[in-house]
Amino acid sequence: MERELPKVGEVWQHFKQKEYKIIACPVTHTETREQMICYQALYGDYGYFVRPLAMFMEPTDKVKYPEVQQAFRFIKKKSV
Repeated sequence: MERELPKVGEVWQHFKQKEYKIIACPVTHTETREQMICYQALYGDYGYFVRPLAMFMEPTDKVKYPEVQQAFRFIKKKSV
């Protein structure tokens, strides 16, 4: 099953329960052509981050984090 890609303005939750707003997706790395995602923390200093889109969408590492209940590294927050 293919997951729907994040869209600009959506809020996604990391498996450690922090929330992030999507700034741009997909973004293409100029040299490797790898698809990336840009997002902003909705806590602390509201920093901006970029990571490979494949990593953003991957399942949670249950070996490294066996206690985590969330199936994926990031999940889309439901609209209220």
